[in-house]
Amino acid sequence: MTTHRHGRPDARPQRPGNRSRGRALALSLGLILAAAMTGPAAAGAAPPGPAHSSGLGANVTVFDPGMPVGDIQAALDAAYAKQVDNEMGTARYAFLFKPGTYGTTEHPLQVRVGYYTEIAGLGASPTDVVINGKVEVYNRCLENGGTSNCLALVNFWRTLSNLSIAVNAAGQDGCRGSADFWAVSQAVSLRRLNITGANLSLMDYCTAGPQYASGGFIADSRLPFVVSGSQQQWITRNSEVAGWSNGVWNQVFSGVVGAPAEAGFPNPPYTTLATTPVSREKPYLFVDGAGRYQVRVPSARRNTQGVSWANGLTVGHTLPLSDFFVARPSDSVQRINRELARGKNLLLTPGVYDIDRSIEVARPDTVVLGLGHATLTAVGGAVPLRVADVPGVIVAGVTVDAGTEESPVLLQVGARRGHGWSTVADPTTLSDVYFRVGGPHIGKADTALEVNSDNVLIDHTWVWRADHGVEGLTDTQRWHTNIGRTGVVVNGDNVTATGLFVEHFQQYNTVWNGEQGTTVLYQNELPYDPPTQADWMNGNVPGYAAYKVGTRVKTHRLYGAGVYVFNQNNPSIHTANGFEVPATPGVKLHHIMTVNLSAGTIDHVVNGVGGPADTTKVGQPVYVVDYPAS
Repeated sequence: MTTHRHGRPDARPQRPGNRSRGRALALSLGLILAAAMTGPAAAGAAPPGPAHSSGLGANVTVFDPGMPVGDIQAALDAAYAKQVDNEMGTARYAFLFKPGTYGTTEHPLQVRVGYYTEIAGLGASPTDVVINGKVEVYNRCLENGGTSNCLALVNFWRTLSNLSIAVNAAGQDGCRGSADFWAVSQAVSLRRLNITGANLSLMDYCTAGPQYASGGFIADSRLPFVVSGSQQQWITRNSEVAGWSNGVWNQVFSGVVGAPAEAGFPNPPYTTLATTPVSREKPYLFVDGAGRYQVRVPSARRNTQGVSWANGLTVGHTLPLSDFFVARPSDSVQRINRELARGKNLLLTPGVYDIDRSIEVARPDTVVLGLGHATLTAVGGAVPLRVADVPGVIVAGVTVDAGTEESPVLLQVGARRGHGWSTVADPTTLSDVYFRVGGPHIGKADTALEVNSDNVLIDHTWVWRADHGVEGLTDTQRWHTNIGRTGVVVNGDNVTATGLFVEHFQQYNTVWNGEQGTTVLYQNELPYDPPTQADWMNGNVPGYAAYKVGTRVKTHRLYGAGVYVFNQNNPSIHTANGFEVPATPGVKLHHIMTVNLSAGTIDHVVNGVGGPADTTKVGQPVYVVDYPAS
């Protein structure tokens, strides 16, 4: 992290903190909050405030620039008050802004974003909606009545996209006026933004310490100078930045104009790709000149740099909202599948959907778009979402939760490896698709995400077997109760992942069996909760690597990856390797590391190479620049 003087960060990175300790503290707080969150908010009711009738569900609020700033501010404040600590709740919200300017010089709009909240503009371009003010996430202060132990390690599940922020800090104190703050960790995306007027800070240096933060994602955005601060890992893709301050462990840039150069790794710890091998921007809702809702579906691009909207409308095609079945949480899977079979696309409005049989996406180029972190929860061991072996399907903005009965998989793309119909030009794409096993309730799944189709793009996912929650379990009970064996299995060829975050699974977190795979940023924490070494054995090998490339794979690329260990349930546990790959010239790992967060040991970084990440070097990564060494 960085040190601070007069509320501003200097450029000297210090050892980051233990995100695990913050999560443990959050657990006790979460138990208290869960008991307090009763009534309409816990059931997902919309907050009070001005709502424009949109047909997009009860938990979607649409603002237009003619509404009084005070009324808009009150509606956003009410939602934030409900969601700021509601990590394990069921409420889901989307706040959408029609084209125009919101806030004035004297009365800026100050937006604070809590859990399961989406803030998005409804313009065809990010410059069509301007927030004169700020859109921010601050640390959560977990001790002494919310005044100390302030950090962002569990600031998950929120979305900001498709608008401009003209930063105006009128009415805020001197420190708060120094930047727009976005202090977050996983399952948080920034897309299609245009920010001017002040720095963007990815940490909150204005509250008391320790001010830790742990990961995130930016795409298709034009940004001012960015203060990375205490962010342990981050990926920025196809964007423009005026500058970047520092790095902690693992900062990855792909197709970013103005990105820091890759030089002297790991000091600084930058991994920089001039262009992104494969990209496809997330579909977005907008209002056309006649006031009608449309969905823009961007096209896939190869070897690109910079934002997609620099020269006008993002290349792609437009679908009218009438081409979508607009689903509510009360709709049955049978009805959703009937509408999909009729040729409709699917818009999931905010809420929690109980899924007792698979939602079947069988038609090429179908769009499944979630608003407000719409969540599919498995019931009775169902597979919540299946995508057929067809090209061009897009699933975006959807969270998939394991249920209390074990599911074989939570999202399956393609039924059989290599037997489907796919194209390089029109990849099936997963954008901001998140997975959770445990947390708000007991969860069980053998595998979270299984990709069998060829030519698939995974553009930002967090696949999480929960390390804390409100289930009332000890760590040992969690190991035997919240079952999540494997996070991600990739069997298809020519699959690309940009921003792959996978954590805490009980065997391999990621298994990549397909040929010609590419990952740009991989982040992992091994499970915290194995009770004994015997519980964490892969045959005769201590533990499971976090990232496993299949033994028969001949070609694979990995750029920028970190594996963390914190065996808090039994600090004596060892894991042999953070990464395990076939020793062949076509399999190349670039800028990889392991790090100890204060308990347990990873003996080697990859295939017996690299020294131990143990408690003699807490918070000090063990790096391997290239494997095999060039």
